Amino acid sequence: MTGGCGFLGRHLHPLLRQAGWRIRILDPQSEYRAGLKGGLTNPGEVAKAVCDIDAVVHLAAEHRDDVRPPELYRQVNVEGTANLLRAMEAEGCQRIVFTSTVAVYPLDVPEPDEDFPPAPFNEYGRSKLEAERLIERWAAADPNRCAVIVRLCVVFGEGNRGNVYNLLRQIADGRFVMVGRGQNRKSMAYVGNVAAFLRWCLDLPPGLHRFNYADKPDLTTAELVELARRALGRDRHWTARIHLPYAVGLALGYLADGLARVLGRPLPWSSIRVRKFCAETTVNTARLERTGFVRPFTLQEGLERMIRHDFSDGRNETRAISTPEAKSS
Repeated sequence: MTGGCGFLGRHLHPLLRQAGWRIRILDPQSEYRAGLKGGLTNPGEVAKAVCDIDAVVHLAAEHRDDVRPPELYRQVNVEGTANLLRAMEAEGCQRIVFTSTVAVYPLDVPEPDEDFPPAPFNEYGRSKLEAERLIERWAAADPNRCAVIVRLCVVFGEGNRGNVYNLLRQIADGRFVMVGRGQNRKSMAYVGNVAAFLRWCLDLPPGLHRFNYADKPDLTTAELVELARRALGRDRHWTARIHLPYAVGLALGYLADGLARVLGRPLPWSSIRVRKFCAETTVNTARLERTGFVRPFTLQEGLERMIRHDFSDGRNETRAISTPEAKSS
């Protein structure tokens, strides 16, 4: 498992062990007894990690919005994947599960399915799409090979410190201000469900399989913020009444971009983050639903588990999230 010490890897690791897999981790921060400290850009380390294995779960990637220099996206996500596939071919390993991204689709296209023409809007998405192409060619070279490409939307859960956590933290601290009307919908995925799906993918038959992954139903940004405000006890905070027009928020984002270049470090506000926050980022999951895979948790249950884990300080209990969708699930 590449990147096995990351957020998703930590949730997937126990599921694989419970299923009887013996696991070898390849990660620069590896802390497991069976782990190897190393990265994808070193062919020798990759070859050592792949020696005598049956399957690869490829999670490792450069994925932040502010990676500098931008060439790192390609070095890790594309060249690193090429190193991995070469090592697998040399060892005769015939199975890979690869976590890609919905960032291969253009912004503001509602519900693209897996056959929608890719048009990545950032370097991260472009590098992931290149990696997908490498895996497609690898799978096509031998009918006995199994390649599963899972295009993930934003993944959240206990212990995550990504965009959803940042949103919840700002709400919890009374620092969140809505940008735009909040009617854009967001596809999201709870890490417990994603880990269960990746484990399930290891049993698929030979061939190339591609799935969008999201936990339905999609929420609007306003609905997500309202759920979080209620659960965190911030629904009556004065910031709940403030809405910043999109044009103003984007202008402030461009100003922050310039300031970040001057300071030589990223800032929490940026134009790309404003654009992503206000964009319609939903995906079609009909292909996944037809497989019969059953999610262990609803989307609302996942949000509640994260909030209770990361934001309950022992003094104030977070409120249960209750929505019509959650009750009928």
